[in-house]
Amino acid sequence: MTLWHRALTANELRQCLRIAFGSTLGFLICKICGWNYGVFYTVTPMLLLGMIPVMNGHAARQLIAAGVMCGLEVGLLGGLFGGHAGLMTPIVFLLFLYRFAAMSRGSLFLFGANGVVSLSIMLHFASYPQTDLNNLIFSNLWANILSVLIAYLVTILIPDVEAHAPKASSVKAPHRLRHEALLGASIATLSFLVFQLFDLRDSMSAQATTLMLLFPMHWDGALSYARKRAMGTLLGVSFGILSQLVLYDWSGQLLLVTPLLWLGAMLFSHAHVKEASGSGVGFGALTTLGILFGQYLTPGNDLVFSALYRVSSILFAIVATLLACYLIHRLLNRFEATRFGY
Repeated sequence: MTLWHRALTANELRQCLRIAFGSTLGFLICKICGWNYGVFYTVTPMLLLGMIPVMNGHAARQLIAAGVMCGLEVGLLGGLFGGHAGLMTPIVFLLFLYRFAAMSRGSLFLFGANGVVSLSIMLHFASYPQTDLNNLIFSNLWANILSVLIAYLVTILIPDVEAHAPKASSVKAPHRLRHEALLGASIATLSFLVFQLFDLRDSMSAQATTLMLLFPMHWDGALSYARKRAMGTLLGVSFGILSQLVLYDWSGQLLLVTPLLWLGAMLFSHAHVKEASGSGVGFGALTTLGILFGQYLTPGNDLVFSALYRVSSILFAIVATLLACYLIHRLLNRFEATRFGY
């Protein structure tokens, strides 16, 4: 990969450090306090610090608003229609639709992206009667709030050395906005239905992958990201297996686990900031690493089996999502009002 031969700029190095320390701090606080759903506390800081180079109030409001909306929606839907996927489906489609519409417009991309991933995972777990709904909602909301606090903390401690140039905003045609919103909402709803019907409660990585493939917001982007996501998954899983081999049966020792997570996060954030493509190989490896450590690296749990299962389920999810994405893309392009191109 040619990106390894370019030296990091001062700002890029600091962003790598913020991602590594931020995700490790979220993981550490979660484990010390004994909170459930460690994946929220590990991956959410990665998403925030990886997608937003400089922490600001607009990003903080988006993340907290996403957590509040997910909590309200999952609380109402889970309480009223939990376990009835057929009744929930049209409502779920509408909830995904307004989030993808926000992502398509750009200014609220973080609100939509975080909301899409969190809503899908939370609705899936909320459908099981043994799930403590209040604990699930609180964990996600508190993880978002804590991630904002952590992001501000690491930004203060590891500030940039020079100002970032503002990104140029692009204006999309109305038919393209409709195409992107409908494409994303349709795939996300199909993903929700598949995971409900086949009772895939232990495939969080695959579920997240089906949604992250949609972040480019169009078929060509999804196809390009699929290859990067597969490579990132293999890198993240390889690091997870190596960590398990190094730890052996000491995976319950937080003092030994934490440096390995920091090392992996630093390595993959290095690739992420060099790619400068939003969702690339490095970002895929980062989120895979966060899910493995946050959710599966626990005493008595075999991370090697979990890692290998993640690879197979993610690769299958990529192929299935691309097929569905292509078919829906072709269908939407048949109508002028929802055509992608200008």
